[in-house]
Amino acid sequence: MIKFENICKDEPFVLLKSKYDEAVKANQKLVEAISISSFSKENNEVDSRYVNLKFVKNNEFIFFSNYESPKSFQFLDHNQISAILFWSEINTQIRMKASIEKTSEDFSNNYFKNRDKNKNALAISSNQSKKTESYSEVERNYQKTLENENLSVRPEYWGGFAFVPYYFEFWEGHDKRLNKRVTFSFEDGKWLKCLLQP
Repeated sequence: MIKFENICKDEPFVLLKSKYDEAVKANQKLVEAISISSFSKENNEVDSRYVNLKFVKNNEFIFFSNYESPKSFQFLDHNQISAILFWSEINTQIRMKASIEKTSEDFSNNYFKNRDKNKNALAISSNQSKKTESYSEVERNYQKTLENENLSVRPEYWGGFAFVPYYFEFWEGHDKRLNKRVTFSFEDGKWLKCLLQP
């Protein structure tokens, strides 16, 4: 589930919240799964992955990650991303283009302190995306951390990212592929609304 706090009253944010409520009511599985695409300057290529969107606070979309993972370096090196939510139960896709940055240390600390301890043990024990000799090694590191570490103290290499969209596209699938597409672009301090052909 995604937690909404003081959500921005601008039309695209209100529409997104309405679609989210509709998806939850329709029992959408993994409703918080969001695909994030970033650019790797090092490899000169685009990279994508799913993360769990945890918060929408005002106009910021927030998820958490290992700061030493490839995606984190990509975010910090090139702070423009794209993101996609797809809720199959209501046949709706929401595309976003956004700028991304780390959340404050206080925000990350507070979230980590109140998070499930098993998840924290994984965040502490995992060298995310680094090569490993075996899955057994991953399990051993996790169990050792679970038993021996203070699981309420956030490691410096883990925390939040917040992105602020400057573009939205709401795609709704309809019969005969007469799909509805509405876009919002933030220009000169206001949102410009436009309809696109299917």
